[in-house]
Amino acid sequence: MKRKLIAAVGVTALTAALAACGDDGSGGDGGDADSITVWLMDGSAPEPWVDELTAAFEEEHDVQVNVEIQQWDGIQDRLTTALSEDGTVDVLELGNTQTVGYANTGGLADLSDLADEPWSENMLASAEVDGTLYAVPWYGANRVVIYDQSVWADAGAEVPTTRDEWVEALELIDENTEAQPIYLPGQSYYVMGGFVADEGGAFAVEDGEEWAGSLATPEGEAGMEFYRTLQSFSEAPADIDEAEPQQSVDIVPNQEIGSWIGLGWEAAGAIAAIEEAGGEADFGYFPVPGKTADQLGNVFLGGSNLAVSERAGNPDLAMEFLRLATSQEYAQKFVDANGDGVVPNRTDVTAEPEPGSFAEAMVASADVGFLPPLTTGWANVETEPNPIKELMTKALNGDDYQTAAEEADAEITTRINRE
Repeated sequence: MKRKLIAAVGVTALTAALAACGDDGSGGDGGDADSITVWLMDGSAPEPWVDELTAAFEEEHDVQVNVEIQQWDGIQDRLTTALSEDGTVDVLELGNTQTVGYANTGGLADLSDLADEPWSENMLASAEVDGTLYAVPWYGANRVVIYDQSVWADAGAEVPTTRDEWVEALELIDENTEAQPIYLPGQSYYVMGGFVADEGGAFAVEDGEEWAGSLATPEGEAGMEFYRTLQSFSEAPADIDEAEPQQSVDIVPNQEIGSWIGLGWEAAGAIAAIEEAGGEADFGYFPVPGKTADQLGNVFLGGSNLAVSERAGNPDLAMEFLRLATSQEYAQKFVDANGDGVVPNRTDVTAEPEPGSFAEAMVASADVGFLPPLTTGWANVETEPNPIKELMTKALNGDDYQTAAEEADAEITTRINRE
């Protein structure tokens, strides 16, 4: 039985695509007793892995698996609609910071039957609400330091194992080369969040039954101060983030950059852009260093979970599909298919990246990953104008940190407690 692979670029395009496949336009084949509908995000799963998984499931259960590829842009609105309707989607991928919000609205099915699997503990936190499992970890990814090996060699700089050694390396690059030691925009707030976590702090903390911003603290100030130290070696403006302009394809290929902090897809994008321009990338990679050599720096652990809709047309089949997709067999195949470019979701899955690869540096940091506050209101905090970004710009421009942080905390508190 041949699966359908549909690329969804928006609500209108999705409806049209489904209609072209003989659907009634209600949003999928989830209500058909002979099929299930699976939503995966664009770029998450290698197509050969999806093909093998769905073929195995279809043969075992004699059903059709309709895999619909979704775009991240506008996904929250599409998910909200889909999870409020019967039979639109059975199994779905969710960003790990989105999961708690959809669980709290009653949109996700209870997956407690899968709670005893050997899930990665760091990833599991984003899939649970009050001790109940509403999703299962699928994969993780985190940032590492990407550096130009030739620039570092010219400067006599060595790969650091501590924060102090990192700063010393940047000083050598600054003194001995024409390269920008590090490209670090002023508003890369997840990078800064890692430094706050290194100090034992967080963007916000639970305060009774609510949450409260917690950057006007010694931990918050210390994290921002180290960020300021690194950013002093960068020519990037204080009022932009890493996405505009996109550091991997707009900045790194067009300037002499000694190092930058990025994700795997960004490293790949930079390499492709450099090669397209006739050059050759000479990247090396190392984990974000910690305060001491025996503890790596905290990094935001992004990634995705898989869940079953509470209104799934075929909840039993959906559960079985999710069980197979995240089994040890298919989880290992998923890691292998990604070239060790993801952090495994299970402790019985091995990632053996090539020495010197991005994946080697990324996997090394996976055990010290941090997550933002896992609450429905966190999405409100990240809405522009983001108060954390605004705080960072003010601090880098010399404003009094405590005053700016108290203002940011008040805004964070208001937003995070708003559903």
